[in-house]
Amino acid sequence: MSGSDDPWGKWRKPEAVAPEAEAKPVAGAPDGSADAGERETRATPAVDREKKPKTNSADAAPARARRPAPEVVAPVVEEKLVDPTGTLSVRRSVPREWGKLPLRGGSSLRKPSVPKAAPVERVASSEPKSAWARKTDRPERAARPASAPKVVVVREGPTPEGVRLSKVMSERGMCSRREADLWIERGWVFVNGEQVSELGTRIVDPQSSEITVTQDAKKDQAKAVTILLHKPVGYVSGQPEPDCVPAVTLITAENQAPNSIGPEFKPWMLRGLAPAGRLDIDSTGLLVLTSDGRVAKRLIGEDSDAEKEYLVRVSGEMIKGGLDLLRHGLELDGKPLKPAWIKQLNEDQLHFILKEGKKRQIRRMCELVGLHVIGLKRVRIGRIRLGDLPMGQWRFLRPDEAF
Repeated sequence: MSGSDDPWGKWRKPEAVAPEAEAKPVAGAPDGSADAGERETRATPAVDREKKPKTNSADAAPARARRPAPEVVAPVVEEKLVDPTGTLSVRRSVPREWGKLPLRGGSSLRKPSVPKAAPVERVASSEPKSAWARKTDRPERAARPASAPKVVVVREGPTPEGVRLSKVMSERGMCSRREADLWIERGWVFVNGEQVSELGTRIVDPQSSEITVTQDAKKDQAKAVTILLHKPVGYVSGQPEPDCVPAVTLITAENQAPNSIGPEFKPWMLRGLAPAGRLDIDSTGLLVLTSDGRVAKRLIGEDSDAEKEYLVRVSGEMIKGGLDLLRHGLELDGKPLKPAWIKQLNEDQLHFILKEGKKRQIRRMCELVGLHVIGLKRVRIGRIRLGDLPMGQWRFLRPDEAF
């Protein structure tokens, strides 16, 4: 092919002629033998031994010639024209070359090219970033200053005069403080003939002030009940614990003692019923449940001195002087216990009379003197005795009974 017929001739590089390599003798072949041709083929040009610089493939390959765009002939379009006279006429439009003649509005049939958007430079903004911003874009938080020590501010002012009305009513035995607040809120309480309906009201002279309640308050208090239950082992007296049954579940019509004197049991009587004193799950005996605040204050109030009598079965050997220590001289939780009346009935039975009721008090007292409690039964609270009430049954507190 001649140079004029070669379209790539002007881009083609002249071929380099490699110098003849010196033929190296091959072991085992005589000089000038037929292996000279083999030696000649094995010879490596000097140009190949040199390390050729790396070139870009795009630069090495010749550029392709751009193909001419195919000529597109626009179709003949017939336009319908409306003459002023109202007749239609058809005008045959002249064929237009695609992309050369402008259309209406100066546009072209050529597909408009979308200009590339200029790169946008990010400018630091003072506005707060959204919550979706990445953590890496967020500025580092400034270290929090060390918190100053809290200062207790004591406000100076006059001390409120008088005593809270609910406290006075509780001390007089009219009701509990909770019931008093409820009655005051409902407007059932009068002081010296004046109605009181605001909680926290104080009276200056509690000794000489006359406090009365309405019939509604008396009816509400008459609904309160007090129940005596012979609790068996396995029931908890207070709040229910995991895998334990509260003793209040025994208060049903079926478990009411046959000789019980009082009103007919109704389910609404259970409303507000709570134990007045605790009795361990491993203990049995008399348990008082009441919705009357006066009874609860008498049995478990801060100033309560109601006696509680127990029969206790023990095992082990008591230390020397242990009986005297049980009566007075022991401490629980870092506080000395009140004096108690204790009598030893036999080798394995003790008789306790206490005026306080700490958690598992008798069991912990016996452990301090070398004894282990294996059975405990409460037989009296105040002036109310358990008597012959069957285990698991209950009865109402009679009107002639009081603690």
